Amino acid sequence: MLEENLAKKIVQEVRKLLNEEIVVMDTEGIIIASTNINRMGTFHEGALITCKRKEKLIITKEDEVHLTGVKAGINLPICFGQSVVGVIGITGNPEKVLLYAELLRKMTELLIQESIYKEEISREKRTIEAFVFDWIELREWDTAFYNRADLLGINLKVPRLVIMIKVLPYTHTVFDFSSKWSNTLHTNDLLINWGNDRLLLLLDATSDIDHKHLKQKLSEWKNKMEQANDFTLTFGIGTIVHPLDLKKSFLKAERALHAITEKNWIVFDDELTLEMIIEDLRMDTKKEFVGRTIGPLLKDSELMHTIRILFEKNNSLKETAEHLHIHINTLHYRLKKIEELTKLNPKNIKDQSILYLGIIILDQYTK
Repeated sequence: MLEENLAKKIVQEVRKLLNEEIVVMDTEGIIIASTNINRMGTFHEGALITCKRKEKLIITKEDEVHLTGVKAGINLPICFGQSVVGVIGITGNPEKVLLYAELLRKMTELLIQESIYKEEISREKRTIEAFVFDWIELREWDTAFYNRADLLGINLKVPRLVIMIKVLPYTHTVFDFSSKWSNTLHTNDLLINWGNDRLLLLLDATSDIDHKHLKQKLSEWKNKMEQANDFTLTFGIGTIVHPLDLKKSFLKAERALHAITEKNWIVFDDELTLEMIIEDLRMDTKKEFVGRTIGPLLKDSELMHTIRILFEKNNSLKETAEHLHIHINTLHYRLKKIEELTKLNPKNIKDQSILYLGIIILDQYTK
């Protein structure tokens, strides 16, 4: 059956070659796409005849009287394999439009083949995505799971490293990404869509993967993708695991991705320390902690900026004042103000730690 969306696409493409009125009918003779919106949904008897005969049909002015819903021109069967899946009609002088008949037939059938091919590719990708989801969630593998893997050509024997990639803004399909990655992908590697703004890369970790080499490889791919498109990529790297433990690497990759800040584009989970604890906190706990600590500063951008710079400069008052282009006495005044508002002294190591934690959690929470 010829879908309406594809029929409309066919009309748009054919219209680039002809200025004549164009209609596309299904195998029941119903017009499902037309340059004349008034003919949409109406019956075209000539299309029904074309489907039955499986050959082109010339429609004359005389035929307009005898056949329902037709106009002078030509009808061409649209075939896929040995079957007629629809009919395309071109209105106008039959002798004139006949010159374009075979070209239009071939063009239309190629469009259908392309559409079906893309749908098959899309269906295969969705099947793989569903399989990976089950792979992550299943605790035990049964025979059916192994059979699915074999059918999809997925190797369940090699160790894996999960990489979670965030795409902002997300406007492309995984097919676009994988085509760019194909030159560097190992046979057993998998790259799939994961939600609305993420990709999941499952690397074959049979060979040793060191951080430096992997970061360089991902950096090259990231640069190529970003130069050719209007988006940015960030990467959370899990740890190498046995294929049965894929979820462990997945969760670590997700945690690493959450630890991304404006200053970095890639984070390895095995390099995380403080972020490990923060990630395990409930969101309501994080929100309450921010409110109890730096909450009073949120409405004062100057004080927030000051405390951030103080931590960036490792609590050096001299470097902080120089960076902010203020006198050291002004800095002391601001720190005193911060202490009054938060009841936390930025010069006291315990209070420093609490303020620092508050800022880290705030940055993650507001993301």
